[in-house]
Amino acid sequence: MVNYQERQLDRIFAALVDGTRRAILARLERKDSASVSELAKPFAIKLPAVMKHLDVLHDAGLITRSKSGRIVTVQLRPEPMREAMDWLRRYERLWSKSLNRLAAYAESKEVEARKKGR
Repeated sequence: MVNYQERQLDRIFAALVDGTRRAILARLERKDSASVSELAKPFAIKLPAVMKHLDVLHDAGLITRSKSGRIVTVQLRPEPMREAMDWLRRYERLWSKSLNRLAAYAESKEVEARKKGR
């Protein structure tokens, strides 16, 4: 059975797959909050498409939305990103060891090639 935390991580990583959603998060990281129309301006997609991206980000818990009159304001919610980073850090040492071995292997092959080229 998949627990809540695993489903939440699935939603977070699925939301981060798309470049438009990552760009929206980057804009929100630079700015405390933004209206939906402000967020939509730089993209060559229509407002309904931006709204769908915002829905995915909201479902993943990465943003919050608030409405005042007709204006919907969006804010970044960093906590879920921290959870994803914590998950990634658990595996970082495994990746680091493999990458270090790969780098050492590549360097040894480069040294061998230089010796043969002399």
